[in-house]
Amino acid sequence: MEIAVKISGLVKDYNGLHAVDHLDLSVPKGSIYGFLGPNGAGKTTTLKMIVGMTEPTSGEIEIMGKKVTFGSSYGRDIIGYLPDVPGFYDWMTAKEFLIFSGELFSIPKKTLNDRVKELLSLVDLTKHKNKKIGTYSRGMKQRLGIAQALVNNPQIVLLDEPVSALDPIGRKEVMDIIFSLAGKVTVFFSTHILSDVERICDRVVIINEGKKVLEDSMDNIRQVPDIRELEIELENEKDSEYILALQKDPSIESIFVDHAKVIIKTRDLDHARNELNEVIYTKQILVKKMFVKEISLEDIFMKAVNHHA
Repeated sequence: MEIAVKISGLVKDYNGLHAVDHLDLSVPKGSIYGFLGPNGAGKTTTLKMIVGMTEPTSGEIEIMGKKVTFGSSYGRDIIGYLPDVPGFYDWMTAKEFLIFSGELFSIPKKTLNDRVKELLSLVDLTKHKNKKIGTYSRGMKQRLGIAQALVNNPQIVLLDEPVSALDPIGRKEVMDIIFSLAGKVTVFFSTHILSDVERICDRVVIINEGKKVLEDSMDNIRQVPDIRELEIELENEKDSEYILALQKDPSIESIFVDHAKVIIKTRDLDHARNELNEVIYTKQILVKKMFVKEISLEDIFMKAVNHHA
């Protein structure tokens, strides 16, 4: 697995406080990598150190296998960056702004014009390319910001909270754009919105108070051992008393009954299902439905952060 961004022992101190505390992580090339944590966890500081806007107190950063140091020019041509509060020249049009951004990278005029046309289509702003940016909605500006981050055709794109201030429609539009980049460019984006990460990321790191508390693929994270829930809806709510008897089983964490609805929390899902099926069979209990509640990223996030705290 080729690594696009590797961070080792990264530290950033502010007046003796660790904003980033010995952080290690690896971003696979071509992945959509979710950088997850509560507000103030150190996400923005980390991204700024990667792009060279902030000098690390200590630690190492490698981009595409090459170690980078603060103040060096390496990485600028292969990285695109969208800050958490992007700035625009409101008197410019979207087309003018992207051409201006591309000229900063000395992109040849013909290549740049083709690139701008492609990017305006990607972020669905072709119809609005000649409108002043000052007339744009917040969602339109955020889409333009993504286009700007891609103007130099980077190998790695860093997006800092790209959807945090958007309404549901704007969030979906931006997340769809990010998802469309999968496999074409390495996307490393920070967020505290769990559903967005769960929907499009193939790998996630969770940090809290500047420290990594969990990093893995989404597939593996969903398999993290935890208390699982079985939910049953009974035909006759009186039959719940038979299921309540399962509380004596040491694998059962708790059983909650609400009329004909029963929720069983267990540390051994397979064992609990076997015991439950035995009770249903021997007591001839009629069941309307029974299902296992899937572990969500929110469950894992809260467990990881609370455990760290």
